[in-house]
Amino acid sequence: MTTARHSAFAPFGVRSFRFQWTADLATSWAFEMEALILGWFILVETGSVTLLALYGALQYGGSLISPLFGVAGDRIGHRQVFFMTRFVYVLLAASYCALAFTDTLTPLYALILAGICGLMRPSDMLLRNALIAQTVPAEQLTGALGISRLTYDSAKVAGALSGVGMFAVFGIGWAYVMVLTMYAISWCLTFGIAKQRLPTTGSSVKPQSVWAELSESFAYAWANPVLLGCIFFAFLVNLFAYPFFLGLLPYVAKNIYDLDQAGFGWLTASFSFGGLLGSIILALNRFNLGTARSVIFASATWFVLIFIYANVKGLGWVYLLLIGSGFVQSICLIPVASIMIRETEPKFWGRMMGIRMLAIWGLPAGLLLSGPLINVIGFRATAMLYPIAGLVLTILMVRHWRDALWAKDANANIHR
Repeated sequence: MTTARHSAFAPFGVRSFRFQWTADLATSWAFEMEALILGWFILVETGSVTLLALYGALQYGGSLISPLFGVAGDRIGHRQVFFMTRFVYVLLAASYCALAFTDTLTPLYALILAGICGLMRPSDMLLRNALIAQTVPAEQLTGALGISRLTYDSAKVAGALSGVGMFAVFGIGWAYVMVLTMYAISWCLTFGIAKQRLPTTGSSVKPQSVWAELSESFAYAWANPVLLGCIFFAFLVNLFAYPFFLGLLPYVAKNIYDLDQAGFGWLTASFSFGGLLGSIILALNRFNLGTARSVIFASATWFVLIFIYANVKGLGWVYLLLIGSGFVQSICLIPVASIMIRETEPKFWGRMMGIRMLAIWGLPAGLLLSGPLINVIGFRATAMLYPIAGLVLTILMVRHWRDALWAKDANANIHR
């Protein structure tokens, strides 16, 4: 028993990881509170599911430029990029506070500021993973990524209840003061993260241009079927699964089940609680879950749960399905980062995580497509169409990358 506990919490023996984990926790709380507060604000002020979907999409628009953040991290250090982006979060939150307290916050301003934040937000996870890969021993990587994911999932549980609850009780201004406080704490804790850079080849070597480094990175990923398969699987679940949980839940709460802010918070907390359970299982690092087969099984299960979710009517079943969906999404996506880092040379870590973040673009694409579809064919039909498409493409991808991702003796199926 003692050994298991030591294995699970071993990453906390690294000082930099302790500071990073705490900073990530504060940032994740702020992210979640902010998303729920503004999502509900836009839906109530406009009544438009299309604008709600647009807001969700704007939060992840920066996934297209994530490789540039990876290049910057590999060049000047991921800690330095981390420090700068989190300071910008503080400035944006302060802007929201000023607008809210002066009664000048409108859906348009909310969308503009969300678009600015969305340029950086998708890259936050790549910077987290790259820093963990640099500071934590390789044998602890899957567990460390699971522990890191706890910051995200625990924040979604607590943020779902506290953020929307504070909005309902105190108004958007004071709710945003809490968001600003979380961002400020995170930025201060970033000072404790180790200043570590990958080794250079010497000052006599002329550095490549940014575009040359990007081209080299894409060629590196394209030549490795494990990396390419992981990126496509991540894109698939972002396109056909995540829209129902990271963008459309306010619509489900208000228009399908006639719930208020508190009910919306409980729906979000249910999905997040399932994700938290999945992160804990991975953090224990006692099961062979850090493999490509785990990713495939989990993604297929997730699509099945979404199809069932589209057809149930009782709210109790909805809560259970949200918990189950949250659980399998952790088992699906956390191992993807672990597999990709293991398959990548250290000098490419930042750039590969940046290319991995391109898969997040599936989420805004799925959200933007879902808005018009819901208006034309309805929510339930859309929620059945998406998982069917996801399952079909999952089967095709497994057939295409069978040797790299499905074979038992494949390197991607060796748990570490």
